[in-house]
Amino acid sequence: MAKKATARHILVASEAKCLELKAAIEAGADFAQVAKDNSTCPSSRQGGDLGSFGPGQMVKEFDTVVFSAPINVVQGPVKTQFGYHLLEVTSRQD
Repeated sequence: MAKKATARHILVASEAKCLELKAAIEAGADFAQVAKDNSTCPSSRQGGDLGSFGPGQMVKEFDTVVFSAPINVVQGPVKTQFGYHLLEVTSRQD
């Protein structure tokens, strides 16, 4: 079976904002609601949900985290050409 993952993310312009949102989520804030309120990515409307994708479909920095990070643990800040991401892998098939 081909590798696949589902993930959600929050995209913001600064590392400081990313760290602030990560702290809020770790303190109990709802990831999806934080994404809706703060993420600059169109996926924010779905609570940051990116759906299912395989290796190589996302930018390299993102891909590396998605296919190595533990499930349901918020990762980041992850810097890409788009900005700073908080990233949570919600499922993965290796």
